[in-house]
Amino acid sequence: QVQLVESGGGLVQAGGSLRLSCAPSVRTFSSYAMGWSRLAPGKERELVAGISWSGGSTNYGDSVKGRFTISKVSAENTVYLQMISLKPEDTAVYYCAADLRDLMDTRPLNSDSHPHYWGQGTQVTVSS
Repeated sequence: QVQLVESGGGLVQAGGSLRLSCAPSVRTFSSYAMGWSRLAPGKERELVAGISWSGGSTNYGDSVKGRFTISKVSAENTVYLQMISLKPEDTAVYYCAADLRDLMDTRPLNSDSHPHYWGQGTQVTVSS
Protein backbone atom coordinates (compact mmCIF):
# COMPACT_ATOMS: atom_id res chain seq x y z
CA GLN A 1 0.00 0.00 0.00
CA VAL A 2 1.21 3.52 -0.78
CA GLN A 3 2.49 5.44 2.24
CA LEU A 4 2.59 9.24 2.13
CA VAL A 5 5.33 11.17 3.93
CA GLU A 6 4.85 14.86 4.75
CA SER A 7 7.47 17.42 5.71
CA GLY A 8 7.99 21.18 5.95
CA GLY A 9 5.82 22.10 8.90
CA GLY A 10 7.05 24.24 11.75
CA LEU A 11 6.69 27.47 13.70
CA VAL A 12 6.47 30.75 11.82
CA GLN A 13 5.41 34.30 12.65
CA ALA A 14 2.29 35.85 11.16
CA GLY A 15 3.00 37.10 7.66
CA GLY A 16 5.66 34.48 7.06
CA SER A 17 5.75 31.57 4.66
CA LEU A 18 6.25 27.81 4.61
CA ARG A 19 6.33 25.10 1.97
CA LEU A 20 4.95 21.66 2.71
CA SER A 21 6.01 18.57 0.78
CA CYS A 22 4.34 15.18 0.38
CA ALA A 23 5.79 12.16 -1.38
CA PRO A 24 5.10 8.43 -1.49
CA SER A 25 7.54 6.25 0.42
CA VAL A 26 8.19 4.22 -2.74
CA ARG A 27 7.96 4.99 -6.45
CA THR A 28 4.53 4.37 -7.96
CA PHE A 29 3.40 4.55 -11.57
CA SER A 30 -0.28 4.93 -10.72
CA SER A 31 -2.19 8.19 -11.24
CA TYR A 32 -3.37 10.00 -8.11
CA ALA A 33 -5.32 13.16 -7.53
CA MET A 34 -3.78 14.66 -4.40
CA GLY A 35 -4.32 17.44 -1.92
CA TRP A 36 -4.00 18.91 1.55
CA SER A 37 -6.51 19.03 4.39
CA ARG A 38 -6.06 20.58 7.82
CA LEU A 39 -7.46 19.98 11.27
CA ALA A 40 -7.30 22.51 14.09
CA PRO A 41 -8.49 22.05 17.70
CA GLY A 42 -12.21 22.68 17.99
CA LYS A 43 -12.69 22.97 14.24
CA GLU A 44 -13.93 20.72 11.46
CA ARG A 45 -11.59 19.15 8.94
CA GLU A 46 -11.07 21.50 6.01
CA LEU A 47 -9.84 20.78 2.49
CA VAL A 48 -7.44 23.62 1.72
CA ALA A 49 -6.10 22.61 -1.69
CA GLY A 50 -6.51 19.85 -4.26
CA ILE A 51 -4.92 18.99 -7.59
CA SER A 52 -5.62 16.56 -10.45
CA TRP A 53 -3.32 13.63 -11.18
CA SER A 54 -1.68 15.52 -14.06
CA GLY A 55 -1.37 18.80 -12.14
CA GLY A 56 -3.52 20.59 -14.71
CA SER A 57 -6.48 21.42 -12.49
CA THR A 58 -6.58 22.80 -8.93
CA ASN A 59 -9.10 23.59 -6.22
CA TYR A 60 -8.74 25.81 -3.12
CA GLY A 61 -10.71 26.47 0.01
CA ASP A 62 -12.11 29.99 0.27
CA SER A 63 -10.03 30.82 3.34
CA VAL A 64 -6.70 30.26 1.55
CA LYS A 65 -7.35 31.48 -2.00
CA GLY A 66 -4.68 33.92 -3.09
CA ARG A 67 -2.29 32.83 -0.34
CA PHE A 68 -1.69 29.09 -0.89
CA THR A 69 -0.49 27.41 -4.07
CA ILE A 70 -0.53 23.67 -4.71
CA SER A 71 1.68 22.00 -7.31
CA LYS A 72 2.51 18.44 -8.33
CA VAL A 73 5.28 16.52 -10.03
CA SER A 74 3.12 13.90 -11.74
CA ALA A 75 5.87 11.43 -12.60
CA GLU A 76 6.79 11.16 -8.92
CA ASN A 77 3.34 11.72 -7.38
CA THR A 78 4.93 14.40 -5.23
CA VAL A 79 2.82 17.38 -4.15
CA TYR A 80 3.76 20.72 -2.60
CA LEU A 81 1.84 23.42 -0.78
CA GLN A 82 3.41 26.88 -0.86
CA MET A 83 1.92 29.05 1.87
CA ILE A 84 2.46 32.80 2.12
CA SER A 85 1.01 35.58 4.29
CA LEU A 86 0.32 33.05 7.02
CA LYS A 87 -2.17 33.94 9.75
CA PRO A 88 -2.63 32.53 13.27
CA GLU A 89 -5.90 30.97 12.06
CA ASP A 90 -3.85 28.79 9.69
CA THR A 91 -2.45 26.93 12.70
CA ALA A 92 -3.38 23.26 12.31
CA VAL A 93 -2.11 19.80 11.51
CA TYR A 94 -1.88 19.51 7.74
CA TYR A 95 -2.54 16.13 6.13
CA CYS A 96 -1.60 15.02 2.65
CA ALA A 97 -4.02 12.77 0.77
CA ALA A 98 -4.01 10.78 -2.46
CA ASP A 99 -6.93 9.36 -4.45
CA LEU A 100 -6.38 6.76 -7.18
CA ARG A 101 -7.91 7.93 -10.46
CA ASP A 102 -8.44 6.72 -14.02
CA LEU A 103 -6.23 8.47 -16.56
CA MET A 104 -9.27 10.17 -18.13
CA ASP A 105 -10.37 11.66 -14.80
CA THR A 106 -9.15 15.27 -14.76
CA ARG A 107 -10.84 16.33 -11.52
CA PRO A 108 -8.75 17.74 -8.68
CA LEU A 109 -9.14 16.47 -5.14
CA ASN A 110 -12.00 18.39 -3.50
CA SER A 111 -14.00 18.49 -0.28
CA ASP A 112 -16.34 15.73 -1.53
CA SER A 113 -13.48 13.33 -2.27
CA HIS A 114 -12.79 10.23 -0.22
CA PRO A 115 -9.05 9.70 -0.67
CA HIS A 116 -7.59 6.21 -0.67
CA TYR A 117 -4.49 7.23 1.29
CA TRP A 118 -3.54 9.73 4.02
CA GLY A 119 -0.26 10.89 5.48
CA GLN A 120 0.48 11.16 9.20
CA GLY A 121 0.27 14.96 9.23
CA THR A 122 2.69 17.82 9.82
CA GLN A 123 2.15 20.60 12.37
CA VAL A 124 2.00 24.21 11.22
CA THR A 125 1.96 26.84 13.97
CA VAL A 126 1.62 30.55 13.19
CA SER A 127 2.35 32.93 16.05
CA SER A 128 0.95 36.45 16.36
